Amino acid sequence: MADSLPPVVERIHEEVLRRNPAEPEFHQAVREVLESLAVVLSRHGEYTEMKTVERICEPERQVIFRVPWQDDSGEVQINRGFRVEFNSALGPYKGGLRFHPSVNLGIVKFLGFEQVFKNALTGMPIGGGKGGSDFDPKGRSDAEVMRFCQSFMTELYRHLGEYTDVPAGDIGVGSREIGYLFGQYKRITNRYESGVITGKGLGWGGALVRTEATGYGAAFFAEAMMETAGESFDGRRVTVSGSGNVAVYAIEKVHQLGGTVVACSDSSGYVVDEKGIDLEVLKQVKEVERARIGEYAERVGSASFVAGGSVWDVPCDVAIPSATQNELDGDAAAVLARSGCRYVVEGANMPATPDAVRVFREAGVAFAPGKAANAGGVATSALEMQQNASRDRWTFEHTEARLEEIMRGIHERCHATAEEYGSPGDLVLGANVAGFLQVAEAVHAHGLV
Repeated sequence: MADSLPPVVERIHEEVLRRNPAEPEFHQAVREVLESLAVVLSRHGEYTEMKTVERICEPERQVIFRVPWQDDSGEVQINRGFRVEFNSALGPYKGGLRFHPSVNLGIVKFLGFEQVFKNALTGMPIGGGKGGSDFDPKGRSDAEVMRFCQSFMTELYRHLGEYTDVPAGDIGVGSREIGYLFGQYKRITNRYESGVITGKGLGWGGALVRTEATGYGAAFFAEAMMETAGESFDGRRVTVSGSGNVAVYAIEKVHQLGGTVVACSDSSGYVVDEKGIDLEVLKQVKEVERARIGEYAERVGSASFVAGGSVWDVPCDVAIPSATQNELDGDAAAVLARSGCRYVVEGANMPATPDAVRVFREAGVAFAPGKAANAGGVATSALEMQQNASRDRWTFEHTEARLEEIMRGIHERCHATAEEYGSPGDLVLGANVAGFLQVAEAVHAHGLV
């Protein structure tokens, strides 16, 4: 059973539940932040008086729309589109679009709420939002994906703008989808506004390192955590869940930093390779062929494939959950703790359940929440916006150096805030409080709007 909340925030939590029924992921994200805010509200009475927390928990705008399109057989399909523009206190709404059958309003609100604090932690002038659709691009032809994206943007375009709302990619939305979305936006508006969407192709306004950014960022954050404890990646066994964009580039950067990733996964199971995951083979299987992870084991003699099961059964020093929300539960966390895992770094959005986080805390496992460790993607999106605004393009090395600087800055900020508010080493509290204070100050400065 979850611990009870202090009275000062319990009332807020109950109101969020009442106003947002049947949205468990959103409830979970809000509760996780509220658990950290009692100490803040005790020091800042004005936040209670002005209902600052309540205002931040309520999206500024929620857009839901119909997306009709025609498949290759001529059959009409109907999907639902979403854009939740959550908070613009720090800048234009910024956050990805997710195309996946699981997408619903509660999922989008959870992601948007997390995005508000994540974006604040980067120190960049961007607000928080999120969007997507229950459309599944898996198994669809390029022509079908294009027709869907064009229909989706035909409604969404009226809500976007480089000074209003700037979407990017997420699960199911890669460079192909971004291209189709931007092309339709340009066609409708007759304007080439590079800064209206990020994750673009390198030849037409995209930023180097954007593909690698979220995975690289998680690895940089993990390195900063270990350095604080006087340690490093050298000789460390690492497991990474997933084998998509975030996972692949987290693996790549961990290897560059001296660690060895021995396992990764997809929805069909996981592979173990004691020699270390071969990135060239993994990229061929997952990025080029879009095949199942079992194909990796068939091509690499040192690897074995386990159908189903949990990648967290593989002993490791560092775990980087990088697949999807709530993938790592309390039982899996207990297995990791017993096997000697020292660090858990969320590469995805809220992949660890509250029970898992509780297990890690009780076992003394250092834990980095996604709103801090997962911020590399949006940080590099903001760098892409900078380049678009100045009609410039930076080198890979310069952009990567800026990304590392931002991620180390986020860690330093979370670590310092946790100490200031009486919970040394608690990066969950540090991230929540630091992000909240940044947003709350701007909310107050703008008046009651």
